[in-house]
Amino acid sequence: MSAFSSALLPALLFLAAASSAQEGGGLLDGLSRVRPGRSGRVSSHAPQPESNWDNLRLAPGKTRVLADIPGPAVITHIWLTFNEARPNWISKAGSARPDEIVLRMYWDGAKEPAVESPLGDFFAAGFGVRREVKSIPVQVEGGDGYNCFWRMPFFKRGLVTITNESSRYLNSFYYHVDYVEVPSLPADTAYFCAQYRREFPEKTGRDYLVLDAEGRGHYVGTVLSVRTRSPYWFGEGDDKFYVDGEKIPSIWGTGTEDYFLCAWGLEECSFPCFGCTLADGERGAVGVRYCLYRWHLHDPIRFTKSLRFVLEHKGWITGDETTTGKVDGHVEREDDIASVAFWYQVGQPKRFTSLPPLKDRILPSLDLVIPGKKMFPPRGKSGGECLLQAGFDWTPGGQVFFRNTRPDGFLEVEFTVEKRDYRALVLRLTRSYDYGIFRVLLDGKALRDRLDLYSPSTAVKEVCLGSFDLEPGGHLLRFECLGKNPLSRNYFIGLDSVRLRRRWHKKRRPLRPAPAGRR
Repeated sequence: MSAFSSALLPALLFLAAASSAQEGGGLLDGLSRVRPGRSGRVSSHAPQPESNWDNLRLAPGKTRVLADIPGPAVITHIWLTFNEARPNWISKAGSARPDEIVLRMYWDGAKEPAVESPLGDFFAAGFGVRREVKSIPVQVEGGDGYNCFWRMPFFKRGLVTITNESSRYLNSFYYHVDYVEVPSLPADTAYFCAQYRREFPEKTGRDYLVLDAEGRGHYVGTVLSVRTRSPYWFGEGDDKFYVDGEKIPSIWGTGTEDYFLCAWGLEECSFPCFGCTLADGERGAVGVRYCLYRWHLHDPIRFTKSLRFVLEHKGWITGDETTTGKVDGHVEREDDIASVAFWYQVGQPKRFTSLPPLKDRILPSLDLVIPGKKMFPPRGKSGGECLLQAGFDWTPGGQVFFRNTRPDGFLEVEFTVEKRDYRALVLRLTRSYDYGIFRVLLDGKALRDRLDLYSPSTAVKEVCLGSFDLEPGGHLLRFECLGKNPLSRNYFIGLDSVRLRRRWHKKRRPLRPAPAGRR
């Protein structure tokens, strides 16, 4: 067990005990009280004895019933796992991504689902990424072992399904659905509900809608995924809860990062009731991705008639996108945003939205992509082998991989701009345990004085060099080695692609780079 996990466990036990104490007993004290009921499980267990083929392979477009349980009963735990998307030893074609698998739950014969979400978003990570989560109701081990501990009661029937919306098979899918049959449930027992929604990009002139519920219940959690379309910082928008038809929200927060219980920006973290599972990209750049969760386990938002939850989409923005030409800290932004709202309510939930098809849930590309294969062979280099390296998470065709052996070596590649257009210049570069430190120049001008590409594990990350109005024709990128991190084994470098990223707002102030920054 890692030091972080060891430190987290007492906090998890304390919070779980506190929750149980509110129901008449602590976490361990409650074990001495035998309650009526009978435990059961539905799983992918193989019917034949001593078989390891207890998994399913779901074809593209197909739906599978995971559990169809008679009530009254309460689902207490769901565990599942499946093969990763990239090609691997299990499948050369890979598998469906978490955002291509749709999870739905229906209570007591309802025709419409009370739970409807891409599987990854339900488990606190959007954009199809697999991330580790260490919270109370949702826990994902290593990005692979998905666990859900939300209580899900029903009176007559509980139906849980998954649908594979990918063009690839969903491979090696294993699952457990644990439940307890109970003699009866109180008449006012609330259903567990969760609903996905998205806007690519956010609509101007109105706040982003997370939930619009009618009935009696309480709000228990939010998952939010954001991709920035403008530089600087997206997270100044306030959270607003309109309770029981209010015209002015009685619960009004101070900013998006504050609602998710962070401060002064966002760093990757995972706590029992909140976390940031993904902060992918350089702060202040265009195209940075964030995935956040916030569970209202000790502070549920209670309502008796209705609840409307919205987020402002305001933040800092650079002068090349403002009408004044100056940096502004509270401007309406048009970023890409997706959310999952979690709540309990008495009676079936109102359908305030529906799940878009997969093609409308995939982030639209903002990039003109110049892959590594179009920049190979390099324009120039010092000693060492240079090759196209395919596979992993690299753009099809592979990265330009330079086995640089000199602490003062260099690599030069050329890319071509077809037409003049003001865009962010983004490099997708590999980081790994044997990569070096480099200075980056464009057409002889230094744009990054020092870039350390060392990482204990291999990953492809973006580096934003600023925004430019580049002239049509060829442009030369030069990487000059400055040495290596003390932990690195060598001086290598890998360039996956050059990306000319669309700047979203219409104002253009050409021929000067936009600075990088944060809140």
